[in-house]
Amino acid sequence: MEKQKTLVSWSTGKDAAWTCLQLAQDPTIEIVGIFCSVNAQYQRTAVHSVRIELLQRQAAAMNLPLDIIEIPYPCSNVEYEAIMDAFVAKAKLRDVVNFAYGDLFLADIKNYRVNNLVGSGINAIFPLWQLETALLAKDMIAGGQQAIVTCVDPRRLSVDYVGKVFDGAFIASLPEGIDPCGENGEFHTFVFDSPLFSDPIHIKTGELNGEGHYTWIDLDLDLDLDRKELESI
Repeated sequence: MEKQKTLVSWSTGKDAAWTCLQLAQDPTIEIVGIFCSVNAQYQRTAVHSVRIELLQRQAAAMNLPLDIIEIPYPCSNVEYEAIMDAFVAKAKLRDVVNFAYGDLFLADIKNYRVNNLVGSGINAIFPLWQLETALLAKDMIAGGQQAIVTCVDPRRLSVDYVGKVFDGAFIASLPEGIDPCGENGEFHTFVFDSPLFSDPIHIKTGELNGEGHYTWIDLDLDLDLDRKELESI
């Protein structure tokens, strides 16, 4: 049976990375790349505010082609949908049949993604849909996926959580009512190691910043650690 060519919607975070891992283990699926929307003005990923260089390093670590979709800032819904429609058309020319998303339980977002692909010949699939998030968070950590919290919505979660590693201690410390996977937008992450990565990505943290509803920390490549690793080989 011919495998279904699939592009994964990539945010740089844990849910997208775990989606990739699940699909990599599915004998009916061939992951042919990842795609990520980027703020064209600031050259950072949408919401997560991660530098493009780090996004590119993730793609290289997984040996997957990366499609960067530049979104103007500000951007109307009409402009956004036109940009995405053009990307869908290009994906169709590559015989892609699925776009995979890491959504967990927000039905309105899922429906939006499905409706945007109606009539395109490409299906929206959701490998993590309705998994129990407390268990999912533990599975990600136990499965060798490592991530850092890049930003939080301070209306929901203290900025003290920005820059923390997504691990068992982090999950245990979350206040009551905060989803362990941050599915309600409480926090977002950057994955710096995964079973799919050829090598971990060495990062360092910088200053805290405020943008819209989010407080985020600047992440950059730690080139000193990169050099030390190369010297030890």
